[in-house]
Amino acid sequence: SSGINAEYGDVRVFNTQALSNPTQEVLETFVTHEKEKKKHYIHRVLEVEGGAFSPLVSSTTGGVGKEFSAVIKRLAEMKSRKTGNSYAECICYIRIKLSFCMVRCVSLSLRGYRGSVHRETMTNDLYNV
Repeated sequence: SSGINAEYGDVRVFNTQALSNPTQEVLETFVTHEKEKKKHYIHRVLEVEGGAFSPLVSSTTGGVGKEFSAVIKRLAEMKSRKTGNSYAECICYIRIKLSFCMVRCVSLSLRGYRGSVHRETMTNDLYNV
């Protein structure tokens, strides 16, 4: 074993058209946001929690950062081995699930919480991928 107890991630979604990054290429912006996330969390995760950390950076236009892409691919490989489904089916399923989770989060942030559904529902959707 690699000595890692758990894997942690923190999500950041950014607007590619925002005035705060007009001179950067989109790929550079992904790298910048990934570095900022690592700067804030990597020490705590490695030293205190004893785990691994991946910044889960995506854009409002649907793109994902290099590390987020690697996490998605790893999840698809694991799901493929576990279920016996093809890798292509699993990665498609995970991407669709993530898309719906993001839409649900945006909707929740825009209109507010209005139902009796527990907060864990969205998180559990991702864990059940």
